[in-house]
Amino acid sequence: MAAAMRIPVRQLFIDGDWRAPVLNNRISVINPATEQIIGDIPAATAEDVDIAVEAARNALARNGGKDWASASGAHRAKYLRAIAAKITERKTELAKLECLDSGKPLDEAAWDIDDVASCFEYNADLAEALDGKQKSPISLPMETFKSYTLKEPIGVVGLITPWNYPMLMATWKVAPALAAGCAAILKPSELASLTCLELGEVCKDVGLPPGILNIVTGLGSEAGAPLASHPNVDKIAFTGSTATGSKIMTAAAQQVKPVTLELGGKSPIIVFEDVDLDQAAEWTAFGCFWTNGQICSATSRLLVHENIAEKFLDRLVKWTKNIKISDPLEEGCRLGPVVSGGQYEKVMQFISTAKKEGATILSGGERPKHLEKGYFIEPTIISDVTTSMQIWREEVFGPVLCVKTFKSEDEAIELANDTRYGLGGAVISNDLERCERVTKALQCGIVWVNCSQPCFCQAPWGGKKRSGFGRELGEWGLDNYLSVKQVTQYISDEPWGWYQSPSPSKL
Repeated sequence: MAAAMRIPVRQLFIDGDWRAPVLNNRISVINPATEQIIGDIPAATAEDVDIAVEAARNALARNGGKDWASASGAHRAKYLRAIAAKITERKTELAKLECLDSGKPLDEAAWDIDDVASCFEYNADLAEALDGKQKSPISLPMETFKSYTLKEPIGVVGLITPWNYPMLMATWKVAPALAAGCAAILKPSELASLTCLELGEVCKDVGLPPGILNIVTGLGSEAGAPLASHPNVDKIAFTGSTATGSKIMTAAAQQVKPVTLELGGKSPIIVFEDVDLDQAAEWTAFGCFWTNGQICSATSRLLVHENIAEKFLDRLVKWTKNIKISDPLEEGCRLGPVVSGGQYEKVMQFISTAKKEGATILSGGERPKHLEKGYFIEPTIISDVTTSMQIWREEVFGPVLCVKTFKSEDEAIELANDTRYGLGGAVISNDLERCERVTKALQCGIVWVNCSQPCFCQAPWGGKKRSGFGRELGEWGLDNYLSVKQVTQYISDEPWGWYQSPSPSKL
């Protein structure tokens, strides 16, 4: 099926057009389901980043900013809605491209493309609403002054995005940045850039002003690092690993540049003894194995009440063994391959280390026997885990769930918070008062009650501790790209009268 679809050949998207990288290097694209090379992408370097940043700066300055930065939100909203419509029009093609590039099941990819269009539409609404929020009055204690605020675009922004949701994670940043009136340089992961490059073609088709969105693909060290440290980039927004986020934060600190970081996670899911076993088992499986287990918010630490642990794990294993593992383009696929050979080796090493440390592989842990090629890993459940084990403490970013039991609500909360991460957490119980107590006690930015992983572009997304800071999505996502200006005016006809008036000048 992979051979049946033509992979577009793209260059870097800079200043509204396609441009070959200065060194003319390219990176092979490998289909993780077949391990075959299916195309390539341009490999940008610091020189290309310089060109893209200059294009973005010029775009904001063009016509005194009236073309974009100081135009009305309603003006920008028209482009965002046009982008959304074009993405919807190309949904089938983009979803297949996402499958081939990232290994994501086709049904998931199609859902993601719907979310991409919705996110652009939602941010178009925010852009329009921004017009009505300008000059918001501030109540002052002195009648001789009036004060209001202006919300202005922060400027040129660098957006560095991951490979697990290639187009959607890019959209989470691109849509609000454009809605706010910024110009952006998007640097997607070199492991999955195809649909992000197609976003450039969409922008070209709808006539987005040149330079407002620039897309530079390439290695993190050669394109991402120069973007993060560039003196003419006003802000960096990054989604990815905690280690890389730390480097980006360090680079930005040299110029006191604001950053938004959405980083790793090791999120808990707490299952109490009063649940429906099958409903709880399906949400537990979905919370960890959705997106092939490659999701920063994956609820990959299962805490289950000891009174139901044996029965619950038996049901969970049955649910897991029923998951269809196949080529992502096959109908009904619910688990595809991890994104690359390197990721495959990393996940398998986590499983091997868990065995060596004394944990039990309750289910999975191997390559599926019916698939000889591709970076496939069975959905894996690991029990007999202690809190000192690597599998408990470190993010796997693959279809691996580790399990511990608990006796009391207090113990469950203590175990759930026993992590340096703080992105998400889930609680499953029919006792809604208990759910509310646990929700308040969990040290994270997102809590799911009787579910795991639903995400809506209207609701804030982000974490605490080493999962980063700042919030994406909702109105909070737009605020990331706005600077607030205070304007205060003296409105009295009377002199200020602080200093003694000088004598009138003599003629």
